[in-house]
Amino acid sequence: MKTLVAAPLTKDAFAPFGEVIEKSGSESFLINNGKCRRHHALAKVDVTGEGAEVIVSLFSGTPYALPHTVELVERHPLGSQAFYPLGQNDWLVIACSDADGTPVDPQAFVASSAQGVNLKRGVWHGVLTPLYEPSDFLVVDRGGQGDNLEEVHLEDDQKFQIVLA
Repeated sequence: MKTLVAAPLTKDAFAPFGEVIEKSGSESFLINNGKCRRHHALAKVDVTGEGAEVIVSLFSGTPYALPHTVELVERHPLGSQAFYPLGQNDWLVIACSDADGTPVDPQAFVASSAQGVNLKRGVWHGVLTPLYEPSDFLVVDRGGQGDNLEEVHLEDDQKFQIVLA
């Protein structure tokens, strides 16, 4: 089984899969009579299809033990999917390239509690993977008509294990 060492999440490293959502380096300006700083347009929501709508949800995730064996990946062909942690724990982001509808070349990233991601429409990714303790995430994605979920249960020779550096 292939073992991946999770790398720190950076905008450059994650660019093939989507956007990193973080305040650091963002465009920002004061609003509300100077009492609030708006970190503007950190990600762009992308939805398509008849009856598409943007929805906001809260996900409550159970932590995964390390090393973590990835047996399932999924993608959302009709919309991007953004995750932002609401707690103080690091979490894993797992993404794969696509080869004619098959997830390949997995990569793993360690995201801090101050980083979220917006996965591009159609990008293969692991399920929500908090580390250390149960964690809540704000999720922005597509709702409405249409089948916006494809799952692949990996064969034994496709499964991979993730460890931290």
